[in-house]
Amino acid sequence: MAQSFLFDRRVASLAGTAALASEIADLLKPGDIIALGGTLGAGKTAFARSLVRHLAREDIDVPSPTYNLLLTYDFDDFCLYHYDLYRLESPEEVLELDIDEAFDTGVSLIEWPDRLGRYLPENHLLIEIILEGEKAGDARIFRFSGDDRWRRRLTSVSEMGDA
Repeated sequence: MAQSFLFDRRVASLAGTAALASEIADLLKPGDIIALGGTLGAGKTAFARSLVRHLAREDIDVPSPTYNLLLTYDFDDFCLYHYDLYRLESPEEVLELDIDEAFDTGVSLIEWPDRLGRYLPENHLLIEIILEGEKAGDARIFRFSGDDRWRRRLTSVSEMGDA
């Protein structure tokens, strides 16, 4: 089934981003694929960092995987695979990271998902992060797109007000 626009959620601050990431983290289960889109500096890594910290239930160090492309985090219910594909030169390079295993058994959190090309499964949730203004402190819009399965799972998130 094709992906479609689900809803927008506005956040006014980094704290709002962390709150939204926590809401999403609570819904995750093995096999989920979250694709984080947005321009450089939009807040993809900040969202990912907040999501991982929420799952860890502590303020752990969550570096950007920009240089090593992949960092993993083991939790009770699944392993979270955090990809940053910014430096990928071709989609085929991702196959060296055993991404198929991550898609099957873990939760995949992918920054720069457009670099995957045809290897990005259709059942992913796309969260596009859009800066509302040019200043670093400005609010962001989180635009959610996915299939009907994601629409049902995200009902509680879509009904929440701005953060």
